[in-house]
Amino acid sequence: MSGTQNYINHVALVLDASSSMSALSRKVVQVADQQIAYLARRSQELDQETRVTVYVFADEVECVIYDKDVLRMPSLKELYRVGGMTALLAATLKSQDELARTAQLYGDHSFLTFVLTDGQENASHRCADVPSGRPGALAGAVASMIERQGDNWTLAVLVPDQAGRREAVRCGFPQDNVAVWDATSTRGLEEAGQVIQEATEKFMIGRTKGIRGSRAVFSTGADAVNSRTIEAAGLTPVEREAYALIPVTRDVAIREWVVESGHTYRSGGAFYQLSKAEKVQAGKRIAVLEKKTDRVYSGPEARALLGLPDAEARVKPDQNDDFTIFVQSTSVNRKLVTNTRLLLML
Repeated sequence: MSGTQNYINHVALVLDASSSMSALSRKVVQVADQQIAYLARRSQELDQETRVTVYVFADEVECVIYDKDVLRMPSLKELYRVGGMTALLAATLKSQDELARTAQLYGDHSFLTFVLTDGQENASHRCADVPSGRPGALAGAVASMIERQGDNWTLAVLVPDQAGRREAVRCGFPQDNVAVWDATSTRGLEEAGQVIQEATEKFMIGRTKGIRGSRAVFSTGADAVNSRTIEAAGLTPVEREAYALIPVTRDVAIREWVVESGHTYRSGGAFYQLSKAEKVQAGKRIAVLEKKTDRVYSGPEARALLGLPDAEARVKPDQNDDFTIFVQSTSVNRKLVTNTRLLLML
């Protein structure tokens, strides 16, 4: 007897508990608890089962909660204690190795891990949780592990600076699964929590569209778009006679250019080509253009494809050889940029 396979998410938080986190320890608990509350709410709203694992690491790595139903999670208040150095690589290896032993029977299972650190690796080579070896060898082990992970695994890390970013990429973390946060203030930690929440929203919405994992979890832009993700999101092309693509030959207001091009301006019917990072409001529609064919995809799924929540979010144009992003304009004075194109729905 067959039935619908349910979505089962295994979400892990791997939290730095080294001595340098002392000033932020209360805020870490608050941010983690807020993330868990958010996961509980969205799991119910999207009808996805979510199980949470929490690791803390300093000189050693400790799993304090393993694969627990998000609706039954306790506060981390009694579980997060700081003190020691930073066994970052050991924590990454141990968390992914142990989660890989989780049963994946009868359901569509997907694994999402966020590692949060305020410093760089300095203790894993002495850590009991990993085979002994030089830090360089451990970095290679992390890179090899990430390369072997299946398409239902998403591993992301938040680091305190660009040096940390470079080191994370060297260790095999996908570039768009690395984010930099301000580790010097509680405000910075709050913003890191928001980044994690937005990435989780992208992940959970993607799950409803058949997307099982991501190597661009922190990206809300063109680099999240390819033929596979378009198909997974269920996007269908707009009828060719229902739109026009108009070259923009000078910087000009959008309504003026529509009229000058021989068309009637209709509010909400014109889309500008995304040419710089900017905030896109919740109600704005998104369209995706395939450069090779000039085929246009649009619809509510397009926002989910870019990882946009149903709220204002920042979007990047990025470099994508195959696809271009267009954003709906509701302002008659929106300035079009020379050498871009205007998408007009007819």
